[in-house]
Amino acid sequence: MLRTRLLWFTVGFSVSGASIAHLVWRDLYAERFAITSDMKEKFNALEGRVSGLESAGYENPSPAQVSSLSLHL
Repeated sequence: MLRTRLLWFTVGFSVSGASIAHLVWRDLYAERFAITSDMKEKFNALEGRVSGLESAGYENPSPAQVSSLSLHL
């Protein structure tokens, strides 16, 4: 009788441990996927802004524009 109780306790403990480990692993995996997806989205937005700035092409300001900008500060 003691062996039977010990066997069922071991089986129940193992099943409970496995289900908890599965839930924790699934949550961690979902968190990792969410972080990866968020970083890809932010990197793509940053890359778009940088390429927009690069393609806009800027001119060197004239000395009059520089002096007017320094007066506003």
